[in-house]
Amino acid sequence: MPKPKPKSATSPRSPAKAPHQGWRLGTGLFLACCLAFLLAGGLVWQSLYRPMPNSAQVLRIPEGYTYSALIRDLDQREQIRYPLIVKLYQRWFVSDSLKAGVYQVEAGMSVRALLHHLSDGSMAQMVRVTVIEGTTFKQLRDRLAADEGVTQTLQGVSAAELMARLGSDSTHPEGWFAPETYYFAQGETDFNILKHLYQKQQAILQQEWRNRAADLPYKTAYEALIMASIVEKETGVADERFDVSAVFRNRLKVGMRLQTDPTVIYGMGDAYQGNIRKVDLQTPTPYNTYTINGLPPTPIALPSQASIHATLHPSESDAFYFVATGTGGHQFSRTYAEHQAAVAAYLKVLRSQRAAQTGAN
Repeated sequence: MPKPKPKSATSPRSPAKAPHQGWRLGTGLFLACCLAFLLAGGLVWQSLYRPMPNSAQVLRIPEGYTYSALIRDLDQREQIRYPLIVKLYQRWFVSDSLKAGVYQVEAGMSVRALLHHLSDGSMAQMVRVTVIEGTTFKQLRDRLAADEGVTQTLQGVSAAELMARLGSDSTHPEGWFAPETYYFAQGETDFNILKHLYQKQQAILQQEWRNRAADLPYKTAYEALIMASIVEKETGVADERFDVSAVFRNRLKVGMRLQTDPTVIYGMGDAYQGNIRKVDLQTPTPYNTYTINGLPPTPIALPSQASIHATLHPSESDAFYFVATGTGGHQFSRTYAEHQAAVAAYLKVLRSQRAAQTGAN
């Protein structure tokens, strides 16, 4: 069998690759990737890590404000670059809940640091407002006016105008603001703070009025609020509120005058100098319950929920009188004779205390 002929040297064959062509292609791809990486890194740094061009400032975040609105606002003020990258970062790495408050923005802070700073509500600067039970609305308003952390918007606004702005039917503000300790964002307005306290007192009064005891001498929730303010001023002993409430309930039911000193003091206004004289008890004012029948026209202080509750749930006591013991608390009496004996005992304690003080000096 004849042997196959060898292939001619001129037979067709695959063209040989140019030397190092594959290496150059790989290097080009690598360099392109590096360039893209550097470009992306630069964009990320510019948008997230570059210090914002501002000095230290206070940033106020109102209730309901969103990250989208914040980023848009920062972009419009040229505080950030590439807001889309900032928004994507926020979506992936930062809580969706932007907490209202006032935040200190340090000089040179980056957008990334700012986003995490705002997501931590504990970083917000707060104003502590303590409304003490039994203080008056005037004292509350003076307290807010003196607070540098509260934005003042009510200068020259009358009490009646304020109540109208709050949507209240009442023109007198006394009693309508719930005493408690509150925390508000630094820079919150005096109106918004009062609005919050007003709405809380409204809710408390409505709830307590719905759940009130039967057979009370109050025709409206407002009458109960008036009485609650008197109860608040008459005793600081929590357990006594129900007995004090019972005394005034009993008096109103039989048509007996309330004859309570705190209402006299409130009616005296600035004329009160720390002591009630006999002439003060005899001088008629709309609040002098020694000279008027029934309730005064408005509350005389800001009552707590505890006093409102006690007013609408008095004890079963049949007492008509009470007087301080001189050693803490009050002595309750059913008859006037018992009350006179309790007053005599109180005066004896006072004389003994004064003698002890004189001897010590």
